[in-house]
Amino acid sequence: MSDLFPATRNDALARLQAFVPHAGSAYAHGRNADAGPDAPSAVSKLSPYLRHRLLTEEEVVAAVLAQHDLKTAEKFVQEVLWRTYWKGWLEMRPTVWTRFLAERDHARETFPNARAIAAAENGMTGIDGFDDWARELVQTGYLHNHARMWFASIWIFTLRLPWTLGADFFLRHLIDADPASNTLSWRWVAGLQTAGKTYLATSENIERYTNGRFAPTGLATEAIALTEEPVGKATPLPAPATWDAKMPSLLLLTSEDMAVESFVAELRAAGACPPIFSALVVHDPALAFGKAQRRFIAAASEDSAARAGITSNLPVALAENLLADTLLKSARQAGVTQIITPYAPVGSVTDVLALAKSALAQEGVALTPVQRNWDRAFWPYATKGFFPFKAQIPSVLRELGIV
Repeated sequence: MSDLFPATRNDALARLQAFVPHAGSAYAHGRNADAGPDAPSAVSKLSPYLRHRLLTEEEVVAAVLAQHDLKTAEKFVQEVLWRTYWKGWLEMRPTVWTRFLAERDHARETFPNARAIAAAENGMTGIDGFDDWARELVQTGYLHNHARMWFASIWIFTLRLPWTLGADFFLRHLIDADPASNTLSWRWVAGLQTAGKTYLATSENIERYTNGRFAPTGLATEAIALTEEPVGKATPLPAPATWDAKMPSLLLLTSEDMAVESFVAELRAAGACPPIFSALVVHDPALAFGKAQRRFIAAASEDSAARAGITSNLPVALAENLLADTLLKSARQAGVTQIITPYAPVGSVTDVLALAKSALAQEGVALTPVQRNWDRAFWPYATKGFFPFKAQIPSVLRELGIV
């Protein structure tokens, strides 16, 4: 894992620089092919860095469009923006995440065939390709996006296993796992995200796009959509945060956003950047979904702490009031009553930040999550499906000054 995804911003920038020349037609024509974990690939493999924002979506898209026009690089730009779309969609429907957690836990307790789950997770089903992807995921913390779709489809429609346990398997092993992209992608394959629309993995498609490596037999020949209670309408996005631009502040970084340089630059560009008295990077190993992600976050936190001018970061237990206690102590030592942090989308980190914000307020310390310009510009368009969202991409990119 460490060789495949070194968890530093310099490594992320080097990977971006190497990929940019290939982000146009080469990506568009080769992006669906999965030749294997050790073979050259048309995809960028930037997802772990984007997931934890060692790279931001804005700088990746800007780098690509500096060398390609939007039409040529459309497929790659859209792929980056799928992650943005999923986050915005879930931000307006947070109960979908809590519903997934409840259904996953219920399936863990009640699904009668634990042996079938173990066989699928350990790559012992006898299904060509599927077993290989299960082992590749556990060994590397990564799967090609097309392989993820095939795997999810076989899990749900051929093996007839609970989709929530498959999504949880991905969460526990993918370095780039996040509540939005992972959960909603599995829901899409299952026919829940776009009601009635499923994804069926076929032997022909797998054989074609794995260059003949795999040609599984016995796959499901139809994918009948799963059903659920209605999700409900989108709720409003949070109002933009306000803070005292003249008051010294503590800067808090979490595993949701580690690009400290561009975050501070955004504050300054808006003319609303208070003097940053000190900076603090916290991470909680318990909040990472699995071992591979935990190792990546720990290394990335060290890298972010060094870039922010901190001698060491704090592996803080974020649960309950322990984060608030740590932040209060740091704020008192720095002599500040204001803490600014990049906004964390739906998930465990935002839950504990909300608890800390409430506890700190009682002590006279404000904790203010600030949205990125990118999220603030794109998320409002994630109210429906991806196609209406996609139609807004050119105008939003112009608004952001990227095209």
